[in-house]
Amino acid sequence: MSPTEATLWPMIAHVALVFCLYLLLSTRRMRAVKEGRARPEQFRENREEPAESLLVRNAIANQFELPVLFYAVSILLYLVDADNPVTVAGGWLFVALRYVHAYVHVTSNRLRYRRPLFIAGLAVLGLLWIWLGVWLALT
Repeated sequence: MSPTEATLWPMIAHVALVFCLYLLLSTRRMRAVKEGRARPEQFRENREEPAESLLVRNAIANQFELPVLFYAVSILLYLVDADNPVTVAGGWLFVALRYVHAYVHVTSNRLRYRRPLFIAGLAVLGLLWIWLGVWLALT
């Protein structure tokens, strides 16, 4: 598999994470309704969300913040042929950090663990953008 093709797989893996989080959100909301801790109409405008599903909802929201920049840099690396094994590894590292971040978010939600994971992902993403800038400047 060429680096160009390999560049796409971390994005696909991240999409899988988002779908899994939506499935978890649905499961937790249905359980809350079934156990009488919530009513279906509460979810219409996301008011009074039960704590266990609120964690998942917030984790999903996080997947549409920093990862937007990941998708942009991945696509740009692909389009300008600036991808290589190092950028592919960076993409996988970023996605792995997002998986662990999401896991912490939907379980203990401890900022003590979440924050360093976020910062590490931000650093990896920053390096990908720097590489893209260097590539564009030198080609």
